[in-house]
Amino acid sequence: FIIGLWIFLMRRMNGGGGGGGGVFSVGKSKAQLFEKGASLKVSFKDVAGLAEAKQEIEEIVEFLREPQKYTDLGGKIPKGALLVGPPGTGKTLLAKAVAGEADVPFFSLAGSDFVEMFVGVGASRVRDLFKQAKEKAPCIVFIDEIDAVGRARGKNPSIGGNDERENTLNQLLTEMDGFGSNSGVIILAATNRVDVLDKALLRAGRFDRQIHVDLPDLNERKEVFGVHLRPIKIDESVDVELLARQTPGFSGADIANVCNEAALIAARHGKKFVSKQDFLDAVDRIIGGLEKKSKITTENERRTIAFHEAGHASLSWLLEHANPLIKVTIVPRGRALGAAWYLPEERQITTKEQMLDEMCATLGGRAAEDLFLGKI
Repeated sequence: FIIGLWIFLMRRMNGGGGGGGGVFSVGKSKAQLFEKGASLKVSFKDVAGLAEAKQEIEEIVEFLREPQKYTDLGGKIPKGALLVGPPGTGKTLLAKAVAGEADVPFFSLAGSDFVEMFVGVGASRVRDLFKQAKEKAPCIVFIDEIDAVGRARGKNPSIGGNDERENTLNQLLTEMDGFGSNSGVIILAATNRVDVLDKALLRAGRFDRQIHVDLPDLNERKEVFGVHLRPIKIDESVDVELLARQTPGFSGADIANVCNEAALIAARHGKKFVSKQDFLDAVDRIIGGLEKKSKITTENERRTIAFHEAGHASLSWLLEHANPLIKVTIVPRGRALGAAWYLPEERQITTKEQMLDEMCATLGGRAAEDLFLGKI
């Protein structure tokens, strides 16, 4: 019975391996390969904003296309570039654009693809990945969310699973710094947690470049809106500049969500085109949460909320350095019973006067309750 059960399990494992050797293929790389000439739909034209990051990435593509241009001057082709930035800013999109435009083989995988329950599998997959990459050189290897495998070593030495991850990282470090400068294998990686990565992984010779992909500014948000508005049927009331001003701090993914949410709101109301108000409602929905007109509040509660929000609004309107006020509501939305909406200036330096006025505007609701209701 035991022998029969063992044969049955081995057959199941072999079948689950997709014909690739089953249990014996567990140490093979899971990287997805895009061959040279593969028709990928994403190009650098689809990446709005990020001018500096795009320039750095395009240069990496140029390294592979015309390496002699750099080596003739005595330069060495960088071995790797790390895309660093908050979530949703377009790091993976940049990598997709590279895959679409590089015209060289492109290996893509996630950092978690190295992790497995079996001991030694992670290191084996790293070796197999780089073996395939060297055979396809010149090529690009992209590792998304590299913090899954590249965390600093020695933080929790007592945890057994940590040894396996460290072995995988050690193998990755060896492979990255193990091939020659002109082998034509360039490593691209992306993370939003550069602070937890191992210092040995970040040093020159492994990731020679760190490309910071920041949240888009006003002009970049206009470009991002332009890209995401292409497939949407909009009417003449939609003002892209107004939408860009209404969304400070939004990432590219957030802006894509705004455009999609606006289209859904318009469809919900049976419209043939998406209007400016649909976009404003979408921004409110994403920032504040779902509107709850049916939420039961007493007359006294509504009066208190109204005084509170009026206090914020009055001080914001009167103070010279406070953020401009654009909307006040006492309709519950998300977890808030009311809200005052501001349009903060995108500045790099904040003065003492600006901070003081913003503090006053923040405390305006409490002051209004105290003055007009006699209690807080």
